[in-house]
Formats: sequence, structure tokens, C-alpha cells
Amino acid sequence: MGEQGAAPVEFPQRVMWYGKDEALPERVAVRAGPLTAILEGGDLRYVKLGNDPVVLRLYAAIRDRNWNTIEPRFTSYDLDRGENGFTVRFVAENVGGDVDFEWEGEISGTPDGVITAMMDGVARRDFLRNRIGWCVLHPMEVAGARATTETPEGRVDGVFPDLISPHQPFFDMQSISHGTPGGGEAAIRFEGDLWEMEDQRNWTDASYKTYSTPLRIPYPVQMRKGDRVRQTVTIRGAGGTGAVEDSAGPVLVSADPSSPKPLPAIGLGVASHGALLADTDVELLRELNPAHLYVSLDLTREGWRDALRQAAEQTGALDAALAIEAIAGADGAGLRELAGELAGLDVPIDRVLAFAEGKLDTTGAVMAVANEAIEAGEIDAPVGGGTRGYFTELNRAAQTLPLSLMEVVGYTITPQVHAFDNASLTETLAAQPETVRSARAFIGDRKLAVGPITLKPPFNPNATGPDPKPEPGELPAAVDARQPSLFAAGWLIGSLNALGNADVDTLTYFETTGWRGVIERRDHPLRVEAFHSWPGMVFPIYHVLADVAEFRAGSILPVELGDGLRVQALALGVEDRVRVLLANMTDESVDATLRLSGAVEALVRRLDDRSYTIAASEPAAFRGSKEPAPVENGAVTVNLRPYAVATLDVRIEP
Repeated sequence: MGEQGAAPVEFPQRVMWYGKDEALPERVAVRAGPLTAILEGGDLRYVKLGNDPVVLRLYAAIRDRNWNTIEPRFTSYDLDRGENGFTVRFVAENVGGDVDFEWEGEISGTPDGVITAMMDGVARRDFLRNRIGWCVLHPMEVAGARATTETPEGRVDGVFPDLISPHQPFFDMQSISHGTPGGGEAAIRFEGDLWEMEDQRNWTDASYKTYSTPLRIPYPVQMRKGDRVRQTVTIRGAGGTGAVEDSAGPVLVSADPSSPKPLPAIGLGVASHGALLADTDVELLRELNPAHLYVSLDLTREGWRDALRQAAEQTGALDAALAIEAIAGADGAGLRELAGELAGLDVPIDRVLAFAEGKLDTTGAVMAVANEAIEAGEIDAPVGGGTRGYFTELNRAAQTLPLSLMEVVGYTITPQVHAFDNASLTETLAAQPETVRSARAFIGDRKLAVGPITLKPPFNPNATGPDPKPEPGELPAAVDARQPSLFAAGWLIGSLNALGNADVDTLTYFETTGWRGVIERRDHPLRVEAFHSWPGMVFPIYHVLADVAEFRAGSILPVELGDGLRVQALALGVEDRVRVLLANMTDESVDATLRLSGAVEALVRRLDDRSYTIAASEPAAFRGSKEPAPVENGAVTVNLRPYAVATLDVRIEP
């Protein structure tokens, strides 16, 4: 194994923050009478009536035939903002692949509590699309609330689903109205098409989405040059009580040492690039104490035996177990051969998840063969399946899954199915445990394995055609430039807290090395300017997992987040020690106050743009760099630079 490396590189500040040396979109606070919101380009975010969220986001989506989102470029933009109203007018073009669409947009708010969004667009050439039009995201907080819709057939009363709905809860909508916790009323009208709603928590979006063109209409749809799309969405808010909360002052976080839960087993994926681990990488990865390595084996293709042996070798070097996703032929072909290979391995097998070629969810036929093969091979490992895709595939297959034949059920998570900006990724953290709660409703007490959990999906399970190859200098579709960033570390902290405090048995995050890993490859033959790293670089997410590994024998503690869009947190406990990781999810400095009953003294280590390079190049030296943090009346306040992570080690007394 080679030990090549390179000297560290000083990256621009924003690259360290979120992977690109580009400014984030400007955010402008706007008001329409009793409604407040944040304007971000052509999107409207966080529409509130008093303190009650009414719309999480209003935006226009242009999606190609594979559901890829074609982002807008604004060719003109004009904002007029007053104390009680606003108007923004713009022209945008969405160009990518074979899509070429230009549209005029206007979003206005008036003092009587009305926000109106209009779009008028035209196809500038022929292309196939799956969706073009406004999308309205209703916040997850409305779960269980009663709602009334208007349809061409008349009024329909319903409820925002509590458990995640596998299918659309509302169809053919022309409007929807519902009450708010503060006693107000929100009403939204849709024009220009028929609209329906889906439960986006299926994909860990923290919302229910109303979109145009019902999915029962076949897609992709042929757009011809000159075809027009005209739509209007109107939001009305009235009534309600209570003043808007003051966001000034520290963001509060509290941890509860009196309610510990077992920490789920945490593992890593085998690197998809296929290169061997260097000896130095093995040493670093052993510090993470991974419970397992996860490998996907396509038993219908040549080379799977070599991939299995290499994964087993790496698993043995890390004193971990091997978790296997096996893709068999339609009748289970290859599973008996896999069992024969597993019988000859000298590593423990954590689980075997079985799937049929071309299927996202496990079939009864494949499950029966998998059980028979593993039993005949006398392999001590739970056997199961679930889905190779998102929770939505598992949810939709709930009634047909062969659960009686399954000991373990799994699904994957990625925060980037519908949106790709930092704020949207942060929003998904609140929805991750909802998938667990809904899964438990139909899988019972079977072992639940969530993962791989990745920033971008390893493959597109919903594609209707081949994904285009990346242009020169672009990253592959499965790679996110934020992988080696501070933002990724904060997102991982939030995910570990969200899922670790849910009823999950095992979690798999990222990969060992490479563009989708926790450490950069040391041979690193590929250099793309869009991915900022150097050979052997240790990514910030590594240090989050190392912090957790040091408390592997302890418990995870519930935390209460004062504002999860600004600060995420993870709390761990062993005896009289509590470790709390605090993460700033914004591009502005934030004061965060941790409240912890019994806290008497604390040490803090900061991972931010000032310590980024040493953490990436000299991880051991960085991890030993702690300083005292003052504790006053059971509270510790730390200043977090943009996208910074602070690790607080606190001693508590009864």
C-alpha cells in the first residue's frame, strides 16, 4: 500500500465553510402586513403568521426528464421593499442539458396579508420535462392539522398526515386552507394547472409539497419551442395572536443527562473508487472504531468476488464487521454463491440485505433464497432487505414487503432529492427521525439499519433515462463539493443527533476514503478544481466521528434545539462526563449557550476556518487542542464562527 501524500493547501474561507468560493444568495427580510418572510433570489422562505410557520418555501421548479433540477440564472432583478409590503420582479433562464426555459417572475406582498407569486415562461427549444411550475412547501409542523381544499368537484376536508403518507394526501387542488396554532387562518390558492400534494418527509424534506401537474399524468412531457407556462400562487394570512419572537441573543441548546439512550452502531461505506487503503488511512480509521463497513455487491456482474475479498480485508484491518447489500438475479441467482464465499471469510458479518436486479425493494422470492442460502452456509448474520433507495420506496412497499422473512430492514438517506442549498439541507435534519417513526409503525421491532447516509445519492433511483456525463471540470453526480467542508461536519452532527435519538439500531455514513469519504485518497490520481482537497487530507466529518467514537461505550442524550436552522447539537454521556458538539449552520458568527444540569467545568475545542488546516493535516495535534470554557450556573456560552463546530467536554455533578 502506498503512502503518498502532499502538503496542506490554504483554501479560501468560503471553501472551508461550504466547499465553494462563491457567495451565498442574499437574504432580505420582507413583510406583507401580518405575514413575514425571507426573500432569497426568486424564492420566498419561512413565511410566518406571527410565530406560526405558514409556508416553508415557495419556489419555481424546472425539472428535466430524470427529475434533475435545472437551477435559474437571473438576467434581470428588481426589488421594491417597504415597511408593510414588497414587490420583486425578475427574468430567469433555466438552461442545462437539453432544457432551455426562460420566464418572467413577480412576487408581491401587500399590507392586508396577501402574497402573490406569478410566473410566465416559454420553452426556447424542444426538450422533455417532468415538471415546470411553482412549488409550495407546507412546514412539517402542520402534521395532524385539519385542512380544507377546493377541487373542481367541490370542497374536500382532510388532514395533514401524522405518519409519513406513502401517497398523495390531497388531489386536484385549487386552494387549501388551515388554521394555525396561534388561532390564525392560512389560505393558499393555485391557478394555471391542477395541483396535488405529496408528503416530502418521504425524502427527509421537512415539508408537504404542493406542486402542479398531477403525477397520474404520464411523464416526461414533450415541450416544444414556444410552449408557455403561466401560473399564480396566492397566500393569505389573517388573525392569530402573539408577538414575533426576538431572535437576538444566544441560541439556546439544552442536554438532558437523566435520559440516556444506547448509541446506535455506526459504520462506514467501503470506498466506491475501489483503491486500497493506505496504512496511514487504516491507522486513522481505526480511531473511528467503525462497527462495520458497508459494501454493495452486484452478483449479476463479474468482479463481485474480488470486491468482497477486498472489503473483507479492509474490514479485518479495522476490527469491524462486514455489512452486505447483495443484488441478485431475478430468481435470487448468485445468493448461494455469495453464501459460499462468506463461509470462507474470517470476519464477522453484520447483516446481508438482499435485492433483485432492477428492483428497488426486496421481493419475497429473493428473500426466500437469501434465507435458505445463508442458513445452508451456516453464516451467523441477520438477513433482510427493504429498499436500496429512499424511505419513500420502503413506505410505498410496506404492504408487499416479505417482512415475515426479514430480520433486518434498511433504507438510505440523502438530503438532496429536491433541493440543494445549505439551508434546505439543514431543514432535512428535523425530518430524518420522522422516517424512523413511520418505519417502526410497519416493521415492528425488527432490526432497523439506516444507510448509507450520504450528502448526494449514490445513484438516481427515479431516472427515466441515463444521467449525462459530467462536463470537463465538473464533479460526478454522486459527489458533493461540501464533503470536505465545515458545513458537512455540522450536518453530520445534526443527523447523528436526529437518528441516534430515534429508534435505530445501526447507521452507515459516507465512505472510508475519497470524494465521498472521511479522508481524501493518498494516491489521488484525479484532480478536479471543483473539489478542494489534497492527498491524505482529513475532512472535518472525520473529527465528528472521532468525537463520537471516544464515547462509544457511553450513551446518546436528548437535546433541545432553540433554533435548529442556526445551531445543531449532539450530546453524549459517560458517567460524570458529557460531550456536546455544537455546530453553527450559518455564514454568520453565532453565540450558543449550552444548558446542562450539574455542569461544573468544561473544556472546548473549536473546528473552524482558523483551525481547519491543522485539523486536516495534523489530526492528532488538533484533537489535543482544548482550552477551558467558563461555566456559570450550569450554562456554557461559546462563540461559533461561521459554520464552526465546538466540542465541549463537561464534567457534571449530581
